[in-house]
Amino acid sequence: MSDWVNVIDETALADGENIVIDIDGADVAVFKVEGGFYAIEDVCSHDGGEIASGELDGDEIICPRHGARFCVKTGAVKSPPAYENIHCFSVRIGNGKVQVRDDRWD
Repeated sequence: MSDWVNVIDETALADGENIVIDIDGADVAVFKVEGGFYAIEDVCSHDGGEIASGELDGDEIICPRHGARFCVKTGAVKSPPAYENIHCFSVRIGNGKVQVRDDRWD
């Protein structure tokens, strides 16, 4: 997927909320943090489970199973037991819609 995909209205989430959407077979967690939108793959790099249901602490999501932390803005791992980053998707606002793009396959 190299095209921008409309995922939600920009007014659909309040700060601190997220939604998981399917884009071309990939679960993508879209977060609203401090007025900005960010999207990461909804998979913990530690054990492959979903991560979006974890607690959001500032701009970090805490894995609900083992407590690994990741930055939702960059996908960067912040604490063990995970040691690999999560894929971060490009996000923009267009015509009132949050749009996500995956450039991994370009």
